[in-house]
Amino acid sequence: MFLKRRSFSYQFPPQFFAPIVDGLIVVFSSLLSYYLRFSEISLHDRYVLATAVITLLVIIFNNALGIYEKWRIPQIFSTVGNLTFVFFIVGVVVSSIIFFADASTRYSRLWVGLTLSISFLIIVSLRIALQYLLKKARLRGRARRSVFLIGPGVNLLEIARGMRASPGEGFSIAGVERIVNTLDEKCLDRIVRRVDSTNASEVWICVPLEMGSAVRKILYALRNNTSDVRFLPSFRDLHLLNHRITEVAGRASIDLSVTPMSGLSRIAKRTEDIFLGTIISICIVPLCIVIALLIKTTSTGPVLFKQYRTGSNGRRFKVYKFRTMEVHSETSGVITQAAKNDPRVTKLGRFLRRTSLDELPQFFNVLQGRMSIVGPRPHALEHNDYYKELVESYMRRHKVKPGITGWAQVNGFRGETDTIVKMESRVRYDLWYIDNWNIWLDLKIIFITIFKGFFGKNAY
Repeated sequence: MFLKRRSFSYQFPPQFFAPIVDGLIVVFSSLLSYYLRFSEISLHDRYVLATAVITLLVIIFNNALGIYEKWRIPQIFSTVGNLTFVFFIVGVVVSSIIFFADASTRYSRLWVGLTLSISFLIIVSLRIALQYLLKKARLRGRARRSVFLIGPGVNLLEIARGMRASPGEGFSIAGVERIVNTLDEKCLDRIVRRVDSTNASEVWICVPLEMGSAVRKILYALRNNTSDVRFLPSFRDLHLLNHRITEVAGRASIDLSVTPMSGLSRIAKRTEDIFLGTIISICIVPLCIVIALLIKTTSTGPVLFKQYRTGSNGRRFKVYKFRTMEVHSETSGVITQAAKNDPRVTKLGRFLRRTSLDELPQFFNVLQGRMSIVGPRPHALEHNDYYKELVESYMRRHKVKPGITGWAQVNGFRGETDTIVKMESRVRYDLWYIDNWNIWLDLKIIFITIFKGFFGKNAY
């Protein structure tokens, strides 16, 4: 067996140094801000305490979001987004502490703002520079980890394609062992010899879930090998939602279908809804008053249309919209979708639907906490009962709060869904959004909605 030489970055990974560097940057930023504000560098005792609190909060929130753990994958936009959120939360917490301690006159708001701003800019710049340098080094064959792959041919092909598509992650294939049928002693012995001969840093066991018993055999056969062993199960035939590894009751758990809106993510999503929802609600009040008056004067009936929809985790709530149809009755248990040239839709209602202005009252649902600005569009209860048996994973849309706009809508899937294919496409986009949610994706969807999504050929 070959003795593997561990690199400096392996023995002392960036996760070890990053909190220390971040702390030093915050201290430096504090001193610089103090000098810029008071023209001296010797911090007053209360500013020393404030610096310590800011430093601790920055490290704690970075660690809580797992930012210190994500170094082999150079996702710059994700890094910047996460750090933006961290410093925003730190700023809110520090400001709240100063306010509730009635110490606003004892601390310079300019100093607090400069300390956070300078720290953020330096840390973000260093992260981007480090990830850029690491990516360049890996593309040149440096700082790479050799991997020995074990599994059926189709699984290994998928993994190999993924590695070739992401060379910046720094992995290279040292060897491959294809499992054709079952694992026997001869096959296991060959795996051990080949892994030893290639001197691979890691061994990846890439088998589908139904071959889970093979993992134990391979792991036991490699018990005397010092390579890192990873299990990369194949979920090719499963429709998953936000799958990840967690710990439950002291045991490792592969979460196959869970909501991403938990912990800090849930707080971030709600903060976004309250902040943007309040601003937008204030801005649209005059427009809503005008629309309400037009509805009242052009047709008989209430201004608002109210209907029960399914919300987060299957809870029902009453959604609000401007009424766009003449008052009519539906057969019990049946909801007829609006179609092109639908005679039930008023002239004003047709304009409101085409421009999505009929959705404006739903910002009240957002402030209530029953909806989100961005999320899967809520469907009528009768539609849920109909499609949940026809479209796989349909009800998983309700893992999160429904939204006024969504990823499906800005990609053309809004309005009438008169075929199963259309609904399947909408659900596919909704589940992709849930599985890939982050603040920046929400802002992107809102931006697209403002400049593109208000008018749609499918909205009748």
